[in-house]
Amino acid sequence: MPDDYNNGKSKSRIIVIGAGIGGLTAGALLAHRGYSVLILDQAFVPGGCASTFKRKGFTFDVGATQVAGLEPGGIHHRIFTELEIDLPKATPCDPACAVYLPTEERPINVWRDPEKWQEERQRQFPLSEPFWQLMEALFKASWEFQRRNPVLPPRNVWDFLQLTKAVRPSTFITVPYTLFTVGDALRAYKLGNDHRLKKFLDLQLKLYSQVDAEETALLYAATALNVSQLPQGLYHLQGSMQVLSDRLVEALEKKGGKLLMRHTVEHVKVEKGKVTAVVICNQRTGEVWTESADHVVANVTVQNLVQLLGNKAPNGYKRRVEKLPPASSAFIVYLGVDESAVPSGCPPHLQFMYDTKGPIGENNSLFVSVSHSGDGRAPDGKATIIASSFVDTQQWWLTEDYEGLKQQYTEDAISRLAKFFYLKPETIVHVEAATPRTFARYTARDQGIVGGIGQRISTFGPFGFANRTPIKNLWLVGDSTHPGEGTAGVSFSALTAVKQIEAR
Repeated sequence: MPDDYNNGKSKSRIIVIGAGIGGLTAGALLAHRGYSVLILDQAFVPGGCASTFKRKGFTFDVGATQVAGLEPGGIHHRIFTELEIDLPKATPCDPACAVYLPTEERPINVWRDPEKWQEERQRQFPLSEPFWQLMEALFKASWEFQRRNPVLPPRNVWDFLQLTKAVRPSTFITVPYTLFTVGDALRAYKLGNDHRLKKFLDLQLKLYSQVDAEETALLYAATALNVSQLPQGLYHLQGSMQVLSDRLVEALEKKGGKLLMRHTVEHVKVEKGKVTAVVICNQRTGEVWTESADHVVANVTVQNLVQLLGNKAPNGYKRRVEKLPPASSAFIVYLGVDESAVPSGCPPHLQFMYDTKGPIGENNSLFVSVSHSGDGRAPDGKATIIASSFVDTQQWWLTEDYEGLKQQYTEDAISRLAKFFYLKPETIVHVEAATPRTFARYTARDQGIVGGIGQRISTFGPFGFANRTPIKNLWLVGDSTHPGEGTAGVSFSALTAVKQIEAR
């Protein structure tokens, strides 16, 4: 049992469940603003799906491999400035991604420079420029709206006031498109039969929205497809993704907050519709105790939240979660290789779609992240290659031959990667793979799902899950809430929840 984390000095006692980026951000901001904060996580290291592990001198990013929001005015820049800690060193990703469609040897490069990207897409997708111009206009309006800290979806008068304060005349350009999907926009511009463009959009959007172009909410896609360009951009962190977590932990502890790893929250206690405490288990000793709290911030999936509430979960909330479409899971292969295995000038991120079917994943594609010399992820003369694919969750829990299925996926992924990288026994130093069962074990996310609930119209923005839950003083942050997945998205959700707590 930890020492009293209140010390009689702060406004309220706050427990944060989950030391992913969303939970660490919320905890660090609350501690900085004078609250008494205790963060609990069942894993070995903080960071959740943006953490790392080490093997044979290699450092592998567990899931997330790139960061948005480091530029002046970006969400990480804003939060780190408030916390008075330095932003991590990072290299802009340019191109943000090199996308290889089936049977094509030249990639579609998503360039950082807006003019260069415009030239690329006009060359790759003739007649599509009106569609891209719409996406840019919607992105600019949405981005400025988001920077004014709206609360979406609003759940009380204060939330609604914050939402209205963020609205400007320029915001109204987005209103007619609130119920549009990307598929709807393509048909409106007579691009519905442009299968090559559709494949490209499906690949890119699946990374961010968890669903394809036909299902992705258009306003969400506008951000996902434009955030790679200046003055925003994607970044490759020096060292590893773990540096984000380390800086946030530093800020938390500097202000007296506490982080306990290897501690599982087994239950959230509710009395008369208000959160009162959590039940905690120390995984090392087996000790179980109840810790009272004025507020609980849950950096978990919405499915996990319902499980933590048990019979205290509101029936309507529980039914909504149960009716959600199946969430995505990932299979990931981690390779430590000799640097000779990586082609000269290889971009940090690539995406491959294949025309031949195989076991690698739902949309027959791989998203690949490659380390660069001196970026802190590999010994001299070596490199890391991380390749992930979206997979059906249930097969990994229902299979009678888990190890055989894992080996089959690993071999298939390496075989496909070998068409671009020089992967031979003499160049491969280390091989390791992760499945949904791996993510469930190390992150405790329900069934090992990744990336949130999918940014369909029914779950995006005003129609999504709110930070303010039906239980008083219980808050949800992370990729189940607006504005979605990624370190930037979950940090936005954390900042919103912190503002709501302060307003009380």
